Amino acid sequence: MILLKLTLRSLWNRRASLLLTLLSIAISVLLLLGVDYIRKEARNSFFSTISGTDLVVGARSGPVQLLLYSVFRIGNATNNISWQSYQEVISNPLVEWSIPLSLGDSHKGYRVLGTNQDYFRYYRHGDKRLLAFAAGKQFEGVFDAVLGSEVARKLGYKLGDKITLAHGSGSTSFAQHADKPFTVVGILKPTGTPIDRTVHVSLEAIEAIHIDWVNGAPVAGYHISAEEALEKNLQPKLITAFLVGLKNRAASFRVQREINEYKREPLLATLPGVALAELWQAIGMFETVLRIITGFVVAAGLLGMLTVLLSTLNERRREMAILRAVGAHPRQVFLLFVLEALVLAVLGCLAGMALLYAALFAARPWVMAEYGFYLHTWIPDAPNLLMLAVVVVLALVFSLIPGAIAYRRSLQDGLTVRV
Repeated sequence: MILLKLTLRSLWNRRASLLLTLLSIAISVLLLLGVDYIRKEARNSFFSTISGTDLVVGARSGPVQLLLYSVFRIGNATNNISWQSYQEVISNPLVEWSIPLSLGDSHKGYRVLGTNQDYFRYYRHGDKRLLAFAAGKQFEGVFDAVLGSEVARKLGYKLGDKITLAHGSGSTSFAQHADKPFTVVGILKPTGTPIDRTVHVSLEAIEAIHIDWVNGAPVAGYHISAEEALEKNLQPKLITAFLVGLKNRAASFRVQREINEYKREPLLATLPGVALAELWQAIGMFETVLRIITGFVVAAGLLGMLTVLLSTLNERRREMAILRAVGAHPRQVFLLFVLEALVLAVLGCLAGMALLYAALFAARPWVMAEYGFYLHTWIPDAPNLLMLAVVVVLALVFSLIPGAIAYRRSLQDGLTVRV
């Protein structure tokens, strides 16, 4: 107890320099725990992009590629699916609902998704949450559009605005469907998923804007106006993919096998959870990189503590000599440095945890408003506590160096101080 009091008084007398060391350790711990928190939240958000869907079906390629273009709007399909095949697959008595998806167009760099009203009725994200509207309603007319929250916010759109779609998925396109403008009738609430970056229109709209196009280009000398297009048969001929919900999830593998063995055309059905896990594993190396970086940050903070303790050794030789004169054993002098490091490490960990709580509390409203991503309250779990224990143990290991030097000097110096 006496040694602890001496340690605290010694630290207080050198509070200016040690406060910076404490702050360095706190920031290191903040980054260590913060990166781990963000990694876990990102993983949870990644896996909650789609929920409540039993199968994702597309042209035969690979599960990850299918998931990327159908759910994350990244890349393009290798092929399309005929409307007839889609109708035959969903006629399976085990299928409860389905959502057709048609991709291939864009608006100022944002992907356009053609679908039907079942998208708003059955698509779920997060903890099986349905899509909600911040303003307006789902599309009803052929040339109605529903915008994701980011599209509306970044481009400054509101209800009633007119927008023009472009052919292709690039950020810049010279093939515009300018003759068939759309009216914004709905804006979705933020979801923190690719939905926020998507323009939603009906399947009939996709047919209407391409009714006078062939092979991705308008037919020369042939033009059908928006009004004329409404009188045409807008039954979809092709779709990109579709989502399936089953009456019984236990039948997932059975239906998946039937779709994969479909004879009319090569199809691929994948379980979203399995494909998500495979995709996350593919990008998992970034987790390792983040951990290595934060490990170096923590090591830098502890090296700063070691530097401060070493730099004050000469200044504290009189202090050590006085302690020896009043009966302190060299082992107690050694323990003094170990206790100083322990106190700094523990206080640094506590301060880092407090900074993380404060940062999350301050950022939560902004992140929710901007990205629709809810930051859950951080509660330290077993891996977090293990990280903090490692920080404290490393601090104690680093303190052995100045402690050993002080131990040796206290044996040599006695009351004689060499200046």
